[in-house]
Amino acid sequence: MAAAIRLASIGECMIELSEREDGSFSRAFGGDTLNTAVYAARLGATRGISVDYVTALGDDPYSQAMLEFWRAEGVGTELVQHRAGKLPGLYVIRTTAEGERSFYYWRSAAAAREMMADGGNEAIASALPGYDLIYLSGITLSILPEADRARLLAAIDTAREGGTPVAFDSNYRPRGWASADAARAAMDEALGRTDIALPSADDERVLHGSGDLQDIAGRIASLGVSEICISDGANPCGLWHDGAFTTVAGRGPVAAVDTTAAGDSFNAAYLVGRLMGRPPEQAARDGHRLAAAVVQHRGAIIPESAMPTEQEDEI
Repeated sequence: MAAAIRLASIGECMIELSEREDGSFSRAFGGDTLNTAVYAARLGATRGISVDYVTALGDDPYSQAMLEFWRAEGVGTELVQHRAGKLPGLYVIRTTAEGERSFYYWRSAAAAREMMADGGNEAIASALPGYDLIYLSGITLSILPEADRARLLAAIDTAREGGTPVAFDSNYRPRGWASADAARAAMDEALGRTDIALPSADDERVLHGSGDLQDIAGRIASLGVSEICISDGANPCGLWHDGAFTTVAGRGPVAAVDTTAAGDSFNAAYLVGRLMGRPPEQAARDGHRLAAAVVQHRGAIIPESAMPTEQEDEI
């Protein structure tokens, strides 16, 4: 039997509280790299791909509930660090009568910020070279103190030297950074270690000004990235591969109910497709297909029964 293809997703999962009209709340768990890990685990379950999540949690009931949820989704937790007395981050979603969503965060003391501390650095650094792909995001970078961010990048350097490629989604959230300049510098440092870049056009427009997909691809390629897939909402994505640029359209308009995790699910399908040896254009179509299904349901993680199953498009 062939060895499983292994994907490590690094980042933070938080407690998500959604406020209802009557003032009560529903609870879920969410985070960009966790959403990608869940969708990748679902897609990879029958295709020889295993997914592990890399983070730190506390020793509280909510951290335990997160672990149980991840495991139920087939996401491995062996590289989850545990910090006594710490808690996960938390955010609240408020939705207006017009459907506009606002987010409020409590995460400055979250356990995930300490994933590279107290032995976590050694455990993660020694494990990453054993994976076939490492995935992280700009949010992963933003939650780490500068010294720990440097430790993570050094661990990634070691893994890449051993042949493990890295995928990176810029995923810019201004509140996580001291300034836009700090975010630009840190993300470009990560992109210099990236094999597959998965930025969004919106983030690039905010951070760098240009909204033209080919210009975005050129800027990121100049940092040494050989494969770039730029998502642009419901528009065609931009694809840079083998020194050439093209665009890949989705399957037509869909009635979006909630765009949460659209990019995260796109990334999951794209990366699973590439791990399975599919060409970038087909992997991008896989991403469009899954994202189109996700935006037709509320919440970051749709029911497994709602996952696309069209035989002709299977990954």
